[in-house]
Amino acid sequence: MNNRQFAPTERLTARSRSALYWALADAVVVAKRQIRQIPRVPDELITAMLQPIIIVLLFRYLFGGAINVPGTSYINYLMAGAFVQSAVFASANTGVGVANDLKRGLIDRFRSLPMAPSAVLTGRIFADLLRNIFVILVTWAIGLLVGFQPAGTFLAWIAASALVLLVSLVFSWLSALVGLLIPSPEAVAQAGIIWLLPFIFASSAFVPVSTMPSWLRAFSEHQPVSLMMDAVRGLLLNQPASSALWQALVWCGGMLLVLIPLDMWVYGRRTAR
Repeated sequence: MNNRQFAPTERLTARSRSALYWALADAVVVAKRQIRQIPRVPDELITAMLQPIIIVLLFRYLFGGAINVPGTSYINYLMAGAFVQSAVFASANTGVGVANDLKRGLIDRFRSLPMAPSAVLTGRIFADLLRNIFVILVTWAIGLLVGFQPAGTFLAWIAASALVLLVSLVFSWLSALVGLLIPSPEAVAQAGIIWLLPFIFASSAFVPVSTMPSWLRAFSEHQPVSLMMDAVRGLLLNQPASSALWQALVWCGGMLLVLIPLDMWVYGRRTAR
């Protein structure tokens, strides 16, 4: 009798929750599953953490003495590019993970469960976002060890780190789209990096865009990755660049508005086969 009395109450409580609540709750469950796998397969985390260390050390000691940056040291200029580049490259693992889940049939098993379809993508991206926090902390640590001296306030440093996380979120959704469109995880791993290279290196990451040829400078000044780097650099070095900050936020917001529905639509088409 007790079970009969409580069952209707439990069903009523479940039905009283909104669809958004269940979508977020299911995403948290999927994210926890992804996070628990990190200690078992730490390769992705280790690789993501090594990448900013190698980039900062190489550019700091190979090119730091040859490149002059007006108004600051080269390492101070470099770090904004290192932060954004590390976040962008780390987000490429999202697409590989999505492609692997599709190839192994894991998503088919998720579809058999009473869960929100969006949770498969959002859960993985939440987990990758938490992993990228460690990448940002490692980038901070290696930068400070080799002479990085941020000039902004502590709140500005927090804002810069939050902007880098936002960039990571945007490119994780973009990477997930690549993973949904390309069936082979190996091809996703290659494609996820190749198309990013022009945006990373033809940017303000490593040298001021004023040193570039005019035809390349026009692209570098206005492409989204450069604007994101300029916004982070302004916050870290106490060199307010409000136009770059607002443009970077508009790019991030606009890309999310396009990518999230597009990812969900492609995911629905891909899993309906």
